[in-house]
Amino acid sequence: MTVNLEVAEGVGTLRLDRPPMNALDVATQDRLKELAEEATRRDDVRAVVLYGGEKVFAAGADIKEMQAMDHTAMVLRARALQDSFTAVARIPKPVVAAVTGYALGGGCELALCADHRIAAEDAKLGQPEILLGLIPGAGGTQRLARLIGPSRAKDLIFTGRMVKADEALALGLVDRVVPAGEVYAQAHAWAAKLAQGPALALRAAKEAVDTGLETDIETGLAVERTWFAGLFATEDRERGMRSFVAEGPGKAKFL
Repeated sequence: MTVNLEVAEGVGTLRLDRPPMNALDVATQDRLKELAEEATRRDDVRAVVLYGGEKVFAAGADIKEMQAMDHTAMVLRARALQDSFTAVARIPKPVVAAVTGYALGGGCELALCADHRIAAEDAKLGQPEILLGLIPGAGGTQRLARLIGPSRAKDLIFTGRMVKADEALALGLVDRVVPAGEVYAQAHAWAAKLAQGPALALRAAKEAVDTGLETDIETGLAVERTWFAGLFATEDRERGMRSFVAEGPGKAKFL
């Protein structure tokens, strides 16, 4: 399989496995969607790591496959391409991308679907589609602009240039830069810590933030208000407040 889901201690690792560069062909896109939906459903998956292995995250789409497609074929495929990435973005659990080597084109767009991005010191990220006479088609024009702002996003999209990890950090494209050998371990640790948290509250927080970014503030506040009140009906809220009163902050056990 070109993508695998490995689960341990509440953390599901969605690992790309299509050497040498994890090119995102149609089969890989479809498999990614399938496993993202599985991670969404499974109660034993409480947080997710996106990972491409020690050498490369994903260097982009399979250009040879795309070259063979005409306009009609891509009209039929483009929605499925976006849907596969949206399935990752909509996993209602904390998701972290462990970025090694190259995260270009579709690889960068996949990293953008995560809630948090940890990159290797030697990682390189970018949206080089313009160099092929194209634009990003898996969410890059939308998620990148929302993450780093429209002006910075346009610079990367218009030029197609790659950025090294230090510049990606300065742009806000990644959240942490670590030695290459520590990327997966640190991403897994981030996910494992959150896997022990209150699952419904984390889901609510993610949906409130993501929905708010896609709508006006009044609608966003309404979503927040609904989730906030709804969480008062959960066992996790009772456990968290009871622990706070009895033991102080940060001592509650939610598993």
